[in-house]
Amino acid sequence: MTANNSRELSEGWTFAKVAGGEQDAVKDGEWLPVHSFPTTVHVELLKLKKIPDPFIGLHEWDVQWIGEADWAFKTRFTASEAEVEADNVDLVFDGLDTFAVVELNGHKILETDNQFVAHRVPVKGHIKAGDNDLVLTFASAFRKGRELEQKHGKLNLWNGDSSRLHVRKAQYNYGWDWGPVLMTVGPWKPIRLETYTIRIADIDIRPRVNEQLAAALDVSFELSKSEYTIAAVTVKDPEGKVVIGQSNLTIKSERAEAHFKLSTGILELWYPVGYGKQPIYSVEIVITDKDGHLLDRKSQKFAFRRVSVVQDELVDQEGRTFLFEVNNVRIFCGGSNWIPADSFLTEMTPERYRQWLKLLVDGNQNMIRVWGGGIYEADAFYDICDELGIMVWQDFMFGCGQYPAYDSFTKSVELEAEQNVKRLRHHPSIVIFAGNNEDYQIAESLKLELDYSDEKSDFRKTNFPARHIYERLLPSVVERLCDVHYHRSSPYSGFGKPTTDKNYGDLHQWNVWHGSQEPWHNWNKLAGRFVSEFGMEGYPNIRTVDHWLGGDKSERYPQSRTMCNHNKADGFERRLELYLVENFKHAFDIESYVYYTQIMQAETLAAAYRLWRRNWKGKGREYTAGALVWQINDCWPVTSWAIVDYFLRPKPAYFAIKRELRPYTVGMARTERKTFADPLSAAAFTLETRLAVWGTNSTLEPKRAALEVVAFDLHSDWRETFRQDVVLQPNSATELWEGALPGQPVRTKLSEVPKTIIVSARLLDADGSVLGRYANWPEPYKYIHFPADVGLRIVVGDKEGPEGARVELSTAKPVKGLVLDVDGAEDAHWSDQAIDLVPDDPQVLFVKGLNGREIRARYLGDGSA
Repeated sequence: MTANNSRELSEGWTFAKVAGGEQDAVKDGEWLPVHSFPTTVHVELLKLKKIPDPFIGLHEWDVQWIGEADWAFKTRFTASEAEVEADNVDLVFDGLDTFAVVELNGHKILETDNQFVAHRVPVKGHIKAGDNDLVLTFASAFRKGRELEQKHGKLNLWNGDSSRLHVRKAQYNYGWDWGPVLMTVGPWKPIRLETYTIRIADIDIRPRVNEQLAAALDVSFELSKSEYTIAAVTVKDPEGKVVIGQSNLTIKSERAEAHFKLSTGILELWYPVGYGKQPIYSVEIVITDKDGHLLDRKSQKFAFRRVSVVQDELVDQEGRTFLFEVNNVRIFCGGSNWIPADSFLTEMTPERYRQWLKLLVDGNQNMIRVWGGGIYEADAFYDICDELGIMVWQDFMFGCGQYPAYDSFTKSVELEAEQNVKRLRHHPSIVIFAGNNEDYQIAESLKLELDYSDEKSDFRKTNFPARHIYERLLPSVVERLCDVHYHRSSPYSGFGKPTTDKNYGDLHQWNVWHGSQEPWHNWNKLAGRFVSEFGMEGYPNIRTVDHWLGGDKSERYPQSRTMCNHNKADGFERRLELYLVENFKHAFDIESYVYYTQIMQAETLAAAYRLWRRNWKGKGREYTAGALVWQINDCWPVTSWAIVDYFLRPKPAYFAIKRELRPYTVGMARTERKTFADPLSAAAFTLETRLAVWGTNSTLEPKRAALEVVAFDLHSDWRETFRQDVVLQPNSATELWEGALPGQPVRTKLSEVPKTIIVSARLLDADGSVLGRYANWPEPYKYIHFPADVGLRIVVGDKEGPEGARVELSTAKPVKGLVLDVDGAEDAHWSDQAIDLVPDDPQVLFVKGLNGREIRARYLGDGSA
């Protein structure tokens, strides 16, 4: 008997176009070297300089032929005598994109049709000692999809070509309202040669933590065949020390189990970031034959935590909560939606994943939603989420479509679901599986057969056949294979309610930007129990804009053809201008357009987090339990809803959200109260401006602080200050003060222009340090006459420490929307942006990469508009 041996086949690959597509760039049968493996065709043609960069200019449209051609990859590998003589010899394909025929030494060994499925193929009968030829031939997924659509029927969707609904491939490849049409093709995950006598085929680790936070651990594993073997199962703590184990387990079948109990004193629990540590345990399983010879050894990481999705009745509002409770702690989820971070997935590295996820955590966010139009992410993504304490909302890969449910399709989906649930279930970060993205909204908008009271039908014969997948197939797979909560869709209300019901389930709130195009000031009225999507577009960093322009200065204005190609949102010109013109006096040069859209995005998103955190009012009053912005990232250089662009450059909105998700925050809202003395008269009234102040505390302890409120008149030296001691209740928002806006007279006519009163609120700790601050300005900003000289001072420290150079900001007059930058192509990295300043409250930030360059400042009223 021999131990399990595995090696990647990553050397000596070449590729060629074998049919279809454009003839000029690559000739049929012209075998070209592969630079890296795994890979896809676009990536290799770019490295060979055979195609222009589709991320620049209009070149996206110059490479469409690639997705409509057939391609082949081949390699010759050497197998040793020992390998071919092993009891079992398998080729393992972790992922082929998408329709592939695989041949080994001229024998067809595999045919694939699902990008998300891995394949293990026994090849002992075809492999030989010495050289072996492995050929992968990929048919055009686009053309195959069109063929399937002709056979099974055209269905409805938002975004992309309708044929995508029949193809189990990353749906964003077909184009989305933030992404290009780039139909990737190739071996996108590793290929391995494995030899063994018996291997561990599956490990299922089920840590079950009870309400007292003690745990049972059930470990089951499957072997590749039934044979008399001996197993040892060992549980190790984060330092690698053995906690508990079982040895000399005699196995006479393909499946075996081990069971352990751990008391609260022995185990450490995994918590989301900000609530505790993230201890990662491991289970090691060793299989030997009866004589003690090693057959296989596998280790799997896991953690102990108790997670539940709580949907309880509320104390004094209609509906139910939709919240996440971890280890008996109810948690407000402030986070982001995640799309694939590159159009070319093989370009993603563990380091790039870490940079993205570190940005999320550094931005005080604790949840990420893996959106259903992309991929089940790489193992590294979830490993890093486990390590950093990021909760993961995981969609299954269905997005914005009326998907089919014919037999071959559902069979492929079932295998896809089983494999990916098994791959992901041990990650403590994964707290929910959701069946799809917005497919019930499609059904509602098209008035398909969707009776929410029907909980028993099969649904495959209706015009919403995929309901069978979301309510029968997927929940069955999830329940059978893991303990993670299953949610039918995002959004999904449950309780017989439509997806737009704000009182149940999760909500995609697109009535800012899309839909009724509400002012962002209405976020409080648009709140849901858990807002899993909302957003506002903003241009990326000007350097990113210049990258996609590729040096073409004639296109360097907001309405140019190139600019429009790098914004995929329908009607974006009208929507951007609607929100700009409603709120700002703005300019049209590209630098100014970047600035004003970025400030608009920052204001919009900060307001959402601020107002919705206010709704987290303690147990039984968790009126809004989460807010996940659409979206944190981009897959290419583009203007989109992302708060960080493709090159990992944070937009000002990233920092605005970061401030609103600090452990302690202070918020304010002003409202106008109109009172009529005579119910028969519209001319006689009083108009009073009211101000409400609240604080939030995400920690589990009450927090004593001083609330300091200072009101300023922008056009005089008047100011008014009051201060009071407050207690911020634990894990909730606390209302702190409500009254007339200081300094604002009661008006009796609409022709009486209100004073420009800015109110600054700070929460101060016992030592005087600032726990949270916020400045509330009168809106819309376009009405404000900003002073010509605000007395802004920017003082840069002499030395640069680990955090960067110290920058102190101060002002003689209130300043709104301060964004800092430097000249030159090289980035400077800032610790804060989109800053509001008031007199006598200097703020300090840090910058890396200044390199002696002078800091430039943009702010509202800086003379640019």
